[in-house]
Amino acid sequence: MVSETARIGVIICSSRQPRVCPQIAQFVVQTIESTSLRSNDAGPCLELIDLFKWNLPMFDEPDLPSQITDHYQYKHAHTRAWSEEVQRYHAFIFVVPQYNWGYPAVVKNAIDYLYSEWKGKPAMVVSYGGHGGSKCNAQLTEVLRGVRMVPTTQSVELTFPNRGVLVKAVKGEDISFDDTSESDVWQVGRQHITAAYSELLQMLVGTNVQSN
Repeated sequence: MVSETARIGVIICSSRQPRVCPQIAQFVVQTIESTSLRSNDAGPCLELIDLFKWNLPMFDEPDLPSQITDHYQYKHAHTRAWSEEVQRYHAFIFVVPQYNWGYPAVVKNAIDYLYSEWKGKPAMVVSYGGHGGSKCNAQLTEVLRGVRMVPTTQSVELTFPNRGVLVKAVKGEDISFDDTSESDVWQVGRQHITAAYSELLQMLVGTNVQSN
């Protein structure tokens, strides 16, 4: 069993305005918190990390992150702060849209700032888009392996039910995850989220955050 002291960062991987990514991230969190895996409020704490709010400049450190052994070695205050934030978590869920068959630059930039802070930590990718974002999902998963994270074998690809929902998403408008006409699509999404999250929890078992 994973300790309640464990923390999982849910990264909002879009900085465009308007955007629907925060809604998707909340959907992921609410799905997890409503499952039997989170009965009686047990389990890791889920915390949102919004890359828009972090607003990191394009990578500007003079040294290679893989050669940094302590966050005080970073030159810039924003890098030291980002390092301390990432160090707070034992695993991550990346919620990411597909842009032109790839993932947004903001998440690649955020990843590239660090190395040892990511290394060895379990990760789960939730992509979304008109067709689920499979290319983005696969590409980001490879990048996570590049910084020696351990991605789940089960990925999540959320597809907007129809063009009407897609248009709302592009405009950053409210999209309903409880619409009866679209409930089957979102229910399948919930099942995939639950399955991938279950695997993520299993990956945390046996780490230094395992409960007694």
